[in-house]
Amino acid sequence: MSRSLSPARGALVASSLLLTLLLGCPAAHREHAGPHDATARHSFADVEHWSAMFDDPSRDAWQKPRDVVRALQLSPGMCVADLGAGTGYFSRHLSEAVGDTGSVLAVDTEPNLVVHLRHRAEQEGLRNVVPILASPDNPRLPAGGVDLVLIVDTVHHIDDRITYLQQLRRGLTPTGRVAVIDFKKEDLPVGPPPEHKLARELVVQEFQAAGYTLVGDVDVLPYQYFLIFRPQ
Repeated sequence: MSRSLSPARGALVASSLLLTLLLGCPAAHREHAGPHDATARHSFADVEHWSAMFDDPSRDAWQKPRDVVRALQLSPGMCVADLGAGTGYFSRHLSEAVGDTGSVLAVDTEPNLVVHLRHRAEQEGLRNVVPILASPDNPRLPAGGVDLVLIVDTVHHIDDRITYLQQLRRGLTPTGRVAVIDFKKEDLPVGPPPEHKLARELVVQEFQAAGYTLVGDVDVLPYQYFLIFRPQ
């Protein structure tokens, strides 16, 4: 951004770029971006820098991780994919929810972050967290093995979203769900500029085009929509 930011403001803005799934190489971009392509691309190779931003304690006030996980209605033994896990902000909360018999697949495309996710899981004793290095066009989930995919502040980073979402269905169990949390397309005290955001209506349309049905619209977050989908 061209103007300078205070540390607190910078942390909030950076948090909107959270969870770096499908960013690819920072220099790589589509010459002619389509209506279902990413609206923003950034490098997240500097783990120390992004950890300070993404795990800023002030984020809890508006991201409400415990409320989010409670609304997902997870049960012990479930397999959950944190798609675009970034520095692992949600990992501990998801790990607690699925218990020792469950698993959390912490998925990201940045190799440095995947290494960080493993170290963090070991340091925090999260034995059920499994880091996965994804490809920009493939989440690398086990076929038919995931009960819930959580995508927080990441869907607007995905290229060719309809095709990607169609492929994502292969990783879901027969009763699997996909939960999407992203910033409302309006001026907010946190998050990216409006042109980098995806309107809630567009996200619903894209999921429907990819073969999903909206089954939940959770109103617990002040700046983000929280949608739950299930394959038709």
